[in-house]
Amino acid sequence: KSILKLKENGHYLGAHSDKHLLYCDWTKRDSLLITKEQFISDMEKNFAAMDALDIDVGKAGYYLPPYEWYNDTIAKWAREEMNLKLISFTPGTKSQADYTWPELPNYINSENIYQSILEYEKRSPSGLNGFILLMHLGTDPARQDKFYTRLPSLIRQLRKSGYRFLTVEDVLRYGPSPFNIYKR
Repeated sequence: KSILKLKENGHYLGAHSDKHLLYCDWTKRDSLLITKEQFISDMEKNFAAMDALDIDVGKAGYYLPPYEWYNDTIAKWAREEMNLKLISFTPGTKSQADYTWPELPNYINSENIYQSILEYEKRSPSGLNGFILLMHLGTDPARQDKFYTRLPSLIRQLRKSGYRFLTVEDVLRYGPSPFNIYKR
């Protein structure tokens, strides 16, 4: 239901994986854990699920790998086999840690995630201009403090600071320029 609402509101919906496969070793990034055939099959299943929701796969040209963990081979397969442009989040904040829950050793609560974004904005010479913040709508039920519930407050605060928001597609298509940077 939430996917249909996102689609209805004009949000970009793209591929991420069907089974959320780990593509390469955490400690030896150049070591693949899957074959090209497994990659293609998983992506085709992801596209079939999107198609079943009437999401135009032809307009879903950007691809965020599962775990945001990939290597050159995965980037090449995405481009050459699936005609996808691989993207990832901009490092520097803890926004991507919203998948964690209290029992994990790397758990970060929503307040700390929120503050990490604001602190990065203050200390970075370019603030959050052109930044891609990654947040997860689907998080473990054990995480009670869902960070996405803080998103409206974060957006209001950043707008007050002069930021405007662009789609990933617009940022990647045109790149940073005086006409599409976030902060005026």
